[in-house]
Amino acid sequence: MDGDRSMNDRNNVSSKAECLLRPGNTNCGGCGMSVGLTMLGRALADEQYSLVIPACCGIVAAGAFPTTAYSVPVLASTFASAPAFASGVAAVNELNAGPGESRRHVICWAGDGGTYDIGMATLSAAAERNENLLYFCYDNEIYGNTGGQRSSATPASAKTTTTPAGKGEKKKEIIEILAAHRIPYAATLSIAHPDDFREKIRTALEIEGFRFFLIHAPCPTGWKTEPAESIELVSLAVRSGVFPLYEVFDGFDYRLNAEPDGTDPALYFEKQRRFSGQEVNLPAMRASLKSRISRLRQLAVLKN
Repeated sequence: MDGDRSMNDRNNVSSKAECLLRPGNTNCGGCGMSVGLTMLGRALADEQYSLVIPACCGIVAAGAFPTTAYSVPVLASTFASAPAFASGVAAVNELNAGPGESRRHVICWAGDGGTYDIGMATLSAAAERNENLLYFCYDNEIYGNTGGQRSSATPASAKTTTTPAGKGEKKKEIIEILAAHRIPYAATLSIAHPDDFREKIRTALEIEGFRFFLIHAPCPTGWKTEPAESIELVSLAVRSGVFPLYEVFDGFDYRLNAEPDGTDPALYFEKQRRFSGQEVNLPAMRASLKSRISRLRQLAVLKN
């Protein structure tokens, strides 16, 4: 009987640990961030960790005091300062760690606004110092929490509330920027590829220093898409080369994790009404995607 109770207790702890984002949260249907949080919780089910979240949909998801949708400790930071806050948490954890105590991870969970734009200075500083952090950017390509404004992660031609005629500039290459800091590990993640998602997180857990992840996170509200099609959308993005899956070790060692299968990127754009009525130059887009994949292949070969 005691053995059964002990097993049940362990199962309950495991189930709670996997449920990082609890049921009943107020996130939108089809939210890529929500799926990403669920997958992160499963990957870290046996780990001790806390979250630092700046202003974004992720901190709104926590809910109003005194309740929370998260099952781990969460620190809400200012929009620009999540890596700085997290650096302090990591330092305190180090000071308080007792002999033989299990390692507690500090995770930044931020949107593209708090990563590509407003948080770039503290992100760069933490990466340059090689702080022992795990940083996740769920990239929904807009300022989703404040009405869907353009960010530097917004792709060219996409309509937002501040670019109603379509954005004229290209999306910023954030992985390349972090790789230039020569951090130990950077990788892209797709919620349509759970095995790759989990494997990369487990790889990162074995590495000390600053580790950066970019998650392609559909926002049905901002992308003008159907909630039920979010996983299909990001799958199309990987298959067509719009969002390549790759990882970079120490800023030099590139590894391409999934080859595009020839899917036409037009299918990806056609499903999003944020591109409707815009002149997406598909021939130029196809050529650009082909060139980027070719470059990633060349970088992967260089190390070998």
